[in-house]
Amino acid sequence: MYQQHFGLDQLPFTLTPNTQFFFGLTPHVEALQVLQTAIENGEGFIKVTGEVGTGKTLICRKLLNELPDNYQCAYVPNPYLNPDELRWALATELGISLQDNINQQQLTGLIQNRLLELNRQGLKVILVLDEAQALPNKSLETLRLFTNLETESTKLIQVVLFGQPELDNRLQDSQLRQLKQRITFSYSLRPLLWDEIQAYVDYRLSIAGYRGKALFSDKDIKLISSAARGIPRLVNVIVNKALLLCFAEGGNKVLTKHCKAAIVDTEDAESLPTSVQNRGWLYILLIIGASLVMLWVTNADWLSTLRESI
Repeated sequence: MYQQHFGLDQLPFTLTPNTQFFFGLTPHVEALQVLQTAIENGEGFIKVTGEVGTGKTLICRKLLNELPDNYQCAYVPNPYLNPDELRWALATELGISLQDNINQQQLTGLIQNRLLELNRQGLKVILVLDEAQALPNKSLETLRLFTNLETESTKLIQVVLFGQPELDNRLQDSQLRQLKQRITFSYSLRPLLWDEIQAYVDYRLSIAGYRGKALFSDKDIKLISSAARGIPRLVNVIVNKALLLCFAEGGNKVLTKHCKAAIVDTEDAESLPTSVQNRGWLYILLIIGASLVMLWVTNADWLSTLRESI
């Protein structure tokens, strides 16, 4: 890979949400502030929505990492669960020992008792669900019933929903109007602006160990921003490919041709003009061909040296 070529300690544009690379971009900071305020308020549901790749899971992990010690968190990353499975998942996260033959009424009672026990210990319980748009309607209703559990002064559990815009559409269903009314705080993540993407790229490179001059020009960052529609995940994909192409040529600065070729090779990026796409594919093929030739020559030299030593 290109790590050694650019003097990096690690790859800066992987798709795994890594809080080490969290950058204080305006929409992400605002989302965290809404979450923290809502959690301190202690009431109802909290909802954060955003398009695929806008950073919801990263914000979720950042929130979980920064919760104070007096919070007990139950985290469900893949909530495509029916009501029974959702209760089991919550019970497991709360550390409840379960028997296989327990019925749902008994399970609900155990959950309530555990929540009361944690409340007496001075702990606040938060249930966090990622990809919440996948929850069936009956499971969403089960979540609402969970929030009915309370003492005279406080709720025993808060629910934080992270989801795609489809979650907002789901909540327009009249069957879910009671749950919708209980969403006391919500935030919608917007795409990044080009200058935010410029700062984002520079920050991730610096965290990864890069100490040289800027690798991308303003013009190319604007090109990447437009192609990625301001979505951080697509920015990561395009920038990673552009760095690979630059490395394959032995360059020290990413050029426009590298960015265009990376955009052409990225499935969900905004399309470039057809003529540019054709040149992009040709460029990628030439780079691959040149790399293969270099690899063959290197191996050939190595084999020749080996024969002479024998």
